[in-house]
Amino acid sequence: MTQEQFAFLNASLNGTSALLLMAAYVAIKRNRVYLHGWLMGSAVVTSAVFLGCYLVAHYLFKERTTGIPMQPLKVVYFVILIPHVIFAIGMLPFIFVTLWRAYQRDWVRHRRIARPTFWIWLYVSVTGVIIYWMLYHLFPTMQSTGG
Repeated sequence: MTQEQFAFLNASLNGTSALLLMAAYVAIKRNRVYLHGWLMGSAVVTSAVFLGCYLVAHYLFKERTTGIPMQPLKVVYFVILIPHVIFAIGMLPFIFVTLWRAYQRDWVRHRRIARPTFWIWLYVSVTGVIIYWMLYHLFPTMQSTGG
């Protein structure tokens, strides 16, 4: 696979994870607990596959940010990227604890941690797609037109 194909796959996995998370949110708000569980499990698997693919791509290819000239949009890119990376790393323990509490049927404590975990995870998934779009579609277009 090329770097662009890996990036598209990763963005697709992030987007799929975001859609699964939103569907799971709607399911739990409608008290569809079983469906919520399946959707969240699918989001976990999708995100785990993303992480594996991301690590492989990061090992195989150089990062793309270096070649982008400093411009206002590069600053916006970093404003999105930095919290994305921090939250992506920081959310893993929260996801594990949330899943563990669901597995134990400790619903009070599960809900308490699930709410912030959901929003952080959703942010990471959505911004992952935005970062892909900026790196592989916006910036190359700007460079080829001299912008």
